[in-house]
Amino acid sequence: MAESSSTIAKPKIELGSETVQELLLLAKGEQQVPEKYIHKVGAPDASSVQLKDIPVIDLRLLLTTPSSITQQQLDNFRSALTTWGCFQVINHGMTPEFLDKVREMTKEFFALPTEEKQKYLRQVNDIQGYGNDTVFSEQQTLDWSDRLYLSVYPEEHRKLKFWPQNPKSFSEILDQYTMKLQVVTKTVLEAMARSLNLDVNCFRDLYGEQGKMDVRFNFYPPCSRPDVVLGVKPHADATLITHVLQDKQVEGLQFLKDDQWFRAPIIPEALLINVGDQTEILSNGILKSPVHRVVINPDTVRISLAAFCMPESDREIEPFESLVNESTPRLYNKVKNYDSIYFEYYQQGRRPIEASKI
Repeated sequence: MAESSSTIAKPKIELGSETVQELLLLAKGEQQVPEKYIHKVGAPDASSVQLKDIPVIDLRLLLTTPSSITQQQLDNFRSALTTWGCFQVINHGMTPEFLDKVREMTKEFFALPTEEKQKYLRQVNDIQGYGNDTVFSEQQTLDWSDRLYLSVYPEEHRKLKFWPQNPKSFSEILDQYTMKLQVVTKTVLEAMARSLNLDVNCFRDLYGEQGKMDVRFNFYPPCSRPDVVLGVKPHADATLITHVLQDKQVEGLQFLKDDQWFRAPIIPEALLINVGDQTEILSNGILKSPVHRVVINPDTVRISLAAFCMPESDREIEPFESLVNESTPRLYNKVKNYDSIYFEYYQQGRRPIEASKI
């Protein structure tokens, strides 16, 4: 079959949107939820969604030399990726105390006065900075969440004017955290390749020295009507892999598996890692990018921190040749700049990966 590149419309100019925290301040305790946050199909009743254990992977076992990793360990890892598309990773090189520092600085930033946070306000048509959803349409349903979005790697992509000066330790802790995540990322990418019997460096080389890591600090205020809002609407990620540091106490993350939603359990010392769309394309559909969402707690604030790991934007992505044959034909076209088109699709409740399918 002849190769072709996927053509996906570029994002439109976005509109402005205030943060949820600002709306709540203006509401002064009123319980009515603005129309633009209400999901027409309704939000889930959290009590009706089952808690289901997600596979736990010991990263120390994957850090050993390839010859030391047993086939059983690789089979367990591959099973987690093919059946769930995500896993909880322990022994990743970060202490529980350090992860608590990361969580605490997240809470401290969002607890700042509005005028202080607005120093880092995202500009229209720029993803980096503090704010709410990127808005492409007046008809768009917004997420009940605020976020601080920062590009970390390559370092020349950093816009330090958006890096908070308060808390004072913010930049130092974020630097430490993301440097450690780079080690986790490369280890997981190598293990993914081994689990598919591919060259050990094939995913890692795509990420490379110029691979992108963006982070998003998430703040989910409580809402008196959790049945009509969502913290994050259902979606799959545009990444190779995504790291999520969950709130230590408040649940909210849910995954879709076998047409059913399941609550992701909290393991305070673990990172939750999920496969993204670009890995699904590269693996020719063997590894699936899981659809997930975030629900809102009616009484308690929830925070989280996601780190998105992607190839350089201008790298072309297509299924690895060794995974395409007569019995498993190519399922995806070649794509480029996948992350740049992702956000408009997300806001429309659509998956850009559908446009790349043959």
